[in-house]
Amino acid sequence: MKTPSTQERLALLTLPKRIAVVGASPNLLRPSHWISKYLMEQGYEIVPVNPGHAELLGLICYPDVIDIAEPVDIVNIYRRSDQVVPIVQSAIDKGDVKLIWMQDNVYNEEAALLAEKAGIPVVMNDCIYRFLKGHQSIS
Repeated sequence: MKTPSTQERLALLTLPKRIAVVGASPNLLRPSHWISKYLMEQGYEIVPVNPGHAELLGLICYPDVIDIAEPVDIVNIYRRSDQVVPIVQSAIDKGDVKLIWMQDNVYNEEAALLAEKAGIPVVMNDCIYRFLKGHQSIS
């Protein structure tokens, strides 16, 4: 499996910037919450995904990636590794996702291989916030 290089990640993060945040949370202390707010401040459009909420961050919250009507550029996953396969399958079925990003401590080889077979690059076990902060010249 090929992980996108730093340059490839930067290129994907400068494309149209709609990010589905799977595992979005209303808890201000959760990374999925405060990193989503940071991404919004950087000009990214956030689409929260959590079946337990109708709205998060003042935005419509969707139960699943496949339910998002607009195209999604990046699916940013804040779920346990053993829960990732159906999320990635939903992103594949959606048909317009350009990158799957699994946050720190989220690693699922089966899901990554599914995405790769569908032509979607995957980043595993890495923080999108930390990555962007380390490459702030792209904003």
